[in-house]
Amino acid sequence: MGASVPIRSSQYREESAAEIAAPVPVVLRKDRDNTQQQQKAGAAAGTGLGTLALALSILSLFVMPILFGAAGIVLGFVARRRGAEGLGAWAIGIGAISIVVGIFILPFF
Repeated sequence: MGASVPIRSSQYREESAAEIAAPVPVVLRKDRDNTQQQQKAGAAAGTGLGTLALALSILSLFVMPILFGAAGIVLGFVARRRGAEGLGAWAIGIGAISIVVGIFILPFF
């Protein structure tokens, strides 16, 4: 008969882990320059939309809060998606405040 070897040996206490790093994309210099130019153009388009969204949200504080507030919120989300983070966030916040004031507070005056 053969030598008896225990199935579980307490002699070795090793721990192993399987860690996988995300692959790093290879970007050529020409592609990187084009990507940066596209991002700048997108940010410029987002700034225009963000300004329009903010103007609609501020206008909604005075005239038709539900309609202009909702339009300001929607355009604020679009502006944030296109790169105008601050303008979009302000438009969303002011539009939401305008709708809340228009629905819950203005009817009592």
